[in-house]
Amino acid sequence: MIILGINAYHADSSAAIFKDGVMIAATEEERFRRIKHWAGFPVLAIEFCLRELNISLQEVDHIAIGRDPSVKFWNKLLFLSKHPFSSFHFVKDRFFNQKKVASIEEILADLSGVDAFVLKQKIHQVEHHRSHLASAFFASPFEEAAVLSIDGSGDFTTTMIGIGKANHIQVIDSVDFPHSLGIFYTAFTQLLGFPHYGDEYKVMGLAPYGEPKYVNKLQDLITCTSDGLFQLNLSYFRSPSKGFVGYGEDHLPVVPALFGQKMEALFGKARTKDAPLTQYHKDLAASVQKITEETIFHILNNLHKKTGVEAVCIAGGVAQNSVANGKITRNTPFKKVYIPSAGHDAGISMGAAQFVYHQTLHQPRVNPVYSAYTGANFSSKKIAAILQEKGINYKILKPEELYTYVVEKLINGGVVGWFNGRAEFGPRALGARSILADPRRADAKDLLNIKIKRRESFRPFAPSILEEYVTEYFEVNDIVPFMEKVFPIKPSKRASIPAVTHVDGTGRLQTVNKKISPHYYQLIETFRQKTGVPILLNTSFNENEPIVNTPQEALDCFLRTSMDMLVLEDIVIER
Repeated sequence: MIILGINAYHADSSAAIFKDGVMIAATEEERFRRIKHWAGFPVLAIEFCLRELNISLQEVDHIAIGRDPSVKFWNKLLFLSKHPFSSFHFVKDRFFNQKKVASIEEILADLSGVDAFVLKQKIHQVEHHRSHLASAFFASPFEEAAVLSIDGSGDFTTTMIGIGKANHIQVIDSVDFPHSLGIFYTAFTQLLGFPHYGDEYKVMGLAPYGEPKYVNKLQDLITCTSDGLFQLNLSYFRSPSKGFVGYGEDHLPVVPALFGQKMEALFGKARTKDAPLTQYHKDLAASVQKITEETIFHILNNLHKKTGVEAVCIAGGVAQNSVANGKITRNTPFKKVYIPSAGHDAGISMGAAQFVYHQTLHQPRVNPVYSAYTGANFSSKKIAAILQEKGINYKILKPEELYTYVVEKLINGGVVGWFNGRAEFGPRALGARSILADPRRADAKDLLNIKIKRRESFRPFAPSILEEYVTEYFEVNDIVPFMEKVFPIKPSKRASIPAVTHVDGTGRLQTVNKKISPHYYQLIETFRQKTGVPILLNTSFNENEPIVNTPQEALDCFLRTSMDMLVLEDIVIER
């Protein structure tokens, strides 16, 4: 049975394809379009998925769309009744988007030549947050687990809780738009001077430089409720009737200022993009992060009371808050936490397909997902042909030579672009499309920013660590395959890996498994044999663009930056 999952007309549009419940391929459309957070119809991602199975769209049995505009109809009517006039343009825009979702079979028919009526019979619309829940629970190793989806908004819901058992998810409760922890965090992201869609991670990186001095003030904006959920004080935010996230003709998400005049009156005027970051801004970031964590823990503590299970699966945009994720087992009764590699909206395609396979069609669970390597792949032969055509000098090394050669470059202060195997599904580079450096070098962070990244100095770089050595370096022992959690680094180890130790003594780790990531594992193991440190600094292979997808894009990034070495499979290019 083949199921194609699609996230369309929503930020981070994507496609995923499954055969008998196993994910064969999944990728974001932005990897092909080279435009971050692209939100149109994922034509290129769909075509890629079909090619990976060497099939046509006609051979797909079911098509799962991660959006269902028909849900919560009465809730939407109630909302409109409270804002009958000011909501007009907002409703018009959302209705237009709904029409797009409803006409997907016509778009697919134009692409494939298959009759639209035939395709319509195959289409399932799966609610946004149920897709998120499915992407986390059905990919997890747990037979039974609590489930939480939490983000800005989707299908008029911002938060959904439930319990998963075997091949079924039961929804317990949800929070309606506009009461949203994602909106709360984004409003302060904008107030702190980070205006772009997806900038929330900058606040998370800035927070450790401050003290949470303003938590009491923030408590007037968000209230944890007795039902285990929360509410916003909407008087501080943009009027919800005017709409929040919109999409232009270029299919890019546009987010207006979500903070209101009352918020600026209490916390100060929004910082302009190029204005200096003061200690006040850092303290405000710390306070926003703190109250966000407290709200998440409130939801999870009450969810545990309702379910009584020891494991929880989490997805949604707020699930990308790796600092909060790393604290869950220490601040709630949950002992195990699973978050997928694409916990953000790109994972909707994966989750919608899984929901249809397991919940709708009652198919049994399959093996858990610990690998994010579901994207594009290129042979050494194809890479060599590209380089020859461009007249680029290169050398081909045998595996045992390659690892030692690259490690010597890293030890001598080199910055290496590492392109190996299938691209990752999700926003994090995990050793397939990575830029690497020596974590022992105190100047590695500055080197990376000078040579390539040119990003804010307060943003940390992440450690990839061999799975067997986590307890030696981190205070929390866990499997973290997707770099989705931040843990404290042991004080005795911080000085030995300064490049990946954040100002608060933490690191957003990726645990590297020998079977899942054999080449990346061997590279780190070679580094360990040479230095005694089983860790490499890992950051995404890009420069203010989506992560590179092809050898050509990797080469372009190498040539326009000051990277020292580029490794494309077994091919090495040096300056």
